[in-house]
Amino acid sequence: MSSITKILKNETLSSVLNTEKSSNGEVKRLHHIPRPAITEAERQWKLGQMTVAFRVFAKLGFADGSSGHISLRDPIEPQNFWVNPYGVSDMVRIDENSIRVDGADKSVNTAGFMIHSAIHQRRPDIHAACHMHSPYGRAWSTFGKPINIINQDSCMFFDDISVYPAFGGVVFTQEEGQQIASYLSPKNKNLIMQNHGLLTAGGTVAEAAAFLIAIEHACQAQLSVEASTAPGSLGAVSSELKKSFVDYETAVYTKKGTGSPEAMYMQVEP
Repeated sequence: MSSITKILKNETLSSVLNTEKSSNGEVKRLHHIPRPAITEAERQWKLGQMTVAFRVFAKLGFADGSSGHISLRDPIEPQNFWVNPYGVSDMVRIDENSIRVDGADKSVNTAGFMIHSAIHQRRPDIHAACHMHSPYGRAWSTFGKPINIINQDSCMFFDDISVYPAFGGVVFTQEEGQQIASYLSPKNKNLIMQNHGLLTAGGTVAEAAAFLIAIEHACQAQLSVEASTAPGSLGAVSSELKKSFVDYETAVYTKKGTGSPEAMYMQVEP
């Protein structure tokens, strides 16, 4: 018997599937959020996620001039948050009064400040937020409706999405920033902003970024389904093409497995 065989016989082998249960009966999840124990390390870890998110968004075609922004609550001084400035640069850390505290000495998008500062003030559970004028999200936002729960991926947003129906132009006032934050509700992390775009949030930048990517794809699927069943389309003429919605229990179950903070973090893990 080889030494390798002896080692294997003496060890307790277990499945690597993330649906297997551990000895305490709980389902083993292979993905987790590896938060650094030291706050300075946590700051750098989170800023690294911002860099990754911007690169991924640009590669996916979400960037639209200076319209998009990502914010991050500072883990050391939580009353401050980091946000991207105009131009290619390091991030800027600003306080609730828009005063620069740290980072690049650059100007910051006023609309971005109004939206993100209101969110960070109202929702202490939110540590990061992403706002983009992505192609399909911007198109679907025209209707001022949430997405339908019509497939596995859209279940990520079950009972976790709101619609802001009051577009008032570029957000230059604190009042509208507060209104936008209020429409997120006390618990939701995702927002369709009518005639505007998408906003997602989370406990990490990676979570918020993964939600943004997923909701953009969900909007694309929704637009395809709507086009397939619109008046005059094949779906409208044929009785064979009908929308099928995911039922409540299945949506709840799927949300827990695919839309958790850990699952979303894993999808954009640096």
